[in-house]
Amino acid sequence: MEKKDFEAWLDNISITFLSLTDLQKNETLDHLISLSGAVQLRHLSNNLEILLKRDFLKLLPLELSFYLLKWLDPQTLLTCCLVSKQWNKVISACTEVWQTACKNLGWQIDDSVQDPLHWKKVYLKAILRMKQLKDHEAFETSSLIGHSARVYALYYKDGLLCTGSDDLSAKLWDVSTGQCVYGIQTHTCAAVKFDEQKLVTGSFDNTVACWEWSSGAKTQHFRGHTGAVFSVDYNDELDILVSGSADFTVKVWALSTGTCLNTLTGHTEWVTKVVLQKCKVKSLMHSPGDYILLSADKYEIKIWPIGREINCKCLKTLSVSEDRSISLQPKLHFDGQYIVCSSALGLYQWDFASYDILRVIKPPDFSNVSLLGFGEIFALLFDNRYLYIMDLRTEKLISRWPLPEYRKSKRGSSFLAGEMSWLNGLNGQNDMGLVFATSMPDHSIHLVLWKEHG
Repeated sequence: MEKKDFEAWLDNISITFLSLTDLQKNETLDHLISLSGAVQLRHLSNNLEILLKRDFLKLLPLELSFYLLKWLDPQTLLTCCLVSKQWNKVISACTEVWQTACKNLGWQIDDSVQDPLHWKKVYLKAILRMKQLKDHEAFETSSLIGHSARVYALYYKDGLLCTGSDDLSAKLWDVSTGQCVYGIQTHTCAAVKFDEQKLVTGSFDNTVACWEWSSGAKTQHFRGHTGAVFSVDYNDELDILVSGSADFTVKVWALSTGTCLNTLTGHTEWVTKVVLQKCKVKSLMHSPGDYILLSADKYEIKIWPIGREINCKCLKTLSVSEDRSISLQPKLHFDGQYIVCSSALGLYQWDFASYDILRVIKPPDFSNVSLLGFGEIFALLFDNRYLYIMDLRTEKLISRWPLPEYRKSKRGSSFLAGEMSWLNGLNGQNDMGLVFATSMPDHSIHLVLWKEHG
């Protein structure tokens, strides 16, 4: 057919085709396809690819692509990365999407990192760690062996674990290697706290002592309590040491001289926890920067100003039941902004500025669950059988880890949390080292440690 005749025929066919219904058009196309050979079918396939499969990520401006991608969940985005190199490049560079996904997993975000490809890698690392937690595969266990009698006291700081025992010794362990760094002869230890130079011990002999690690020498002895000393805390800047005792009192001492500066009364049970902390919030009773002392017994938490006046007045007494029908667990969290303690009713969080209860968290079967650590994102809890991680944003338990038959202590000194920074959000660097430690009936120390990412 001549070109001129073909064009006239094609125009006529086109006009007729446009007048057909959709069903008739489809039947016409089906018929033409059935009459086509390989050359025509290949031509049709190539043109359909161009007409129907348009790559919108490639065609749209980058800002519009990012806006559309924000509506997809991270798992779908990871699948989309497999479509092509171009899609992977665009999706990987969508910083806001991956940062939001990391935050939703409880991951800390460092906004100073400008590399657009960085955050997808962070998300992949985060999703792996959270899967390990969900599958109960994030931790591993180890033991420290060296004491010959019951271990009553534990304290952890910067990769080092201090243990105080009935065998009249205290040991300092490097958790990463399991090696004993120092071992010194002491009295029977009910509480321990240490720094690079010294060890402070509270004892069942009713005294507090300060020891030098390097020589093992006793540098100070604090006498005055008439009951066992269950908790100690100190501050070198203030030159103050505080101690809580079975004699129902809290004593404030001059750390350097051993002189008793104050005896705080008002508790009617053993004082099992004292915490010396700098205040971070303002109220009618204190300002940011003021040092505050918290002391806790079986039923009450008392708040004291730290001063050298003899007649120190308690600022506030907190409890969860006025009739003392509900007791508090021995662990106490105070970071200068919030006070947190657990009881059979649940986990109580007080605002330190107003002393109001902010919330009561009640996970299933909470009656036997105790607090170990509390942060902005996660809480670390445990009972007789398991170690638990709770997402505080949803108040759901997201992981658990089995525990052996450890030694139970009503004073809360024979078990503790290790590294705590991850409770404010994981970041891929703080999920390492010690998670939990407890003393065992065979005098060893059972450790729960973060497993490497893999």
